[in-house]
Amino acid sequence: MYTRLISSGCIFILGIIITLVGSKVLRSVFNKVVKRTKSKTDDYVLKVILETIKPLGISISAFTSWKILAIKTTSFGLNEGINGIFKLILLILIVRLINRILLRLIQRWSERINDAAVSTMLKSLSPMVRAIIWCIGIVFYLNNVGVQMAAIWALLSAGGIGAGLALKEPVQEFFEYITILLDKPFQNGQFIHIDGVLAKVERVGVRSTRMRSINGEIIVMSNSNLTNGVISNYAEMKQRRLVHKIGVTYDTNYTQMQLIPKMIKKIIDQTENALFDRCHFTEFGESSLIFELVYYIPTNDYLSAMNAQQKINLEIMKLFEKEKIAFAFPTQTIHLSK
Repeated sequence: MYTRLISSGCIFILGIIITLVGSKVLRSVFNKVVKRTKSKTDDYVLKVILETIKPLGISISAFTSWKILAIKTTSFGLNEGINGIFKLILLILIVRLINRILLRLIQRWSERINDAAVSTMLKSLSPMVRAIIWCIGIVFYLNNVGVQMAAIWALLSAGGIGAGLALKEPVQEFFEYITILLDKPFQNGQFIHIDGVLAKVERVGVRSTRMRSINGEIIVMSNSNLTNGVISNYAEMKQRRLVHKIGVTYDTNYTQMQLIPKMIKKIIDQTENALFDRCHFTEFGESSLIFELVYYIPTNDYLSAMNAQQKINLEIMKLFEKEKIAFAFPTQTIHLSK
């Protein structure tokens, strides 16, 4: 008995010495390797591995020394309990190591991506990745210690079905959130129109999107409504095409009619953020002679576009007033014959 006790103690001490020396040797070797790279990820991986080696080595040394003692305690189930504790410690150390490295890689990947939306999505998936790895580790541990998994699988299946029915809508909204981040129908700060709502996107959430309307109030809309609706994204416009009908009275003479397109073209050419396309006399209306004016506003800024449009309209009014050209409005003239 004493011989086994001494051997067990020597093995435990020897294991600790090997662990400490081995960790220092590995640190010096790995430091030479990581110094050749500019990335800080490998430095972090080295740090995590070295932090795991010490408790792992101590646990293995303690378990080995316990096995050398070979104490017969089957009736009390102590051996099985020690084996279970050792395996649990190994599980915690290994899962923790995998989680830390994997989450670090996800973080570095999200930082390298220039797309802020995808980067946010990757960061938001980190807790889910951590939970999945822990669940896999726990199932592997229970199976390894001899737990009958049939009943557990049945329980997990029933629970999964119930959770799936209860979380149907939240899960659907989460996948719609991923769809928005990947497809990018809109992004934060962009002005959109959907279902009669004109608003600026402030934040895309996991379940809903927060927007601020042109009147100033906050509008919260579910992600599924956004992805299933027809979205007009004004921020993606490279230019606006504006079409206007201008009606003048039938008193306008032929010379004035010829000059109107040229005058309007000159006004638009002199206006900032406006490109003239065409202006034609297109129709003899019931109460007016109708011109169709088409021009472009080469900007997606709504305020700049409205300023340019207002300036063009005012200059047209000023020029028509100067040339004695009257705008038409719906009128009827009744001729009575005796």
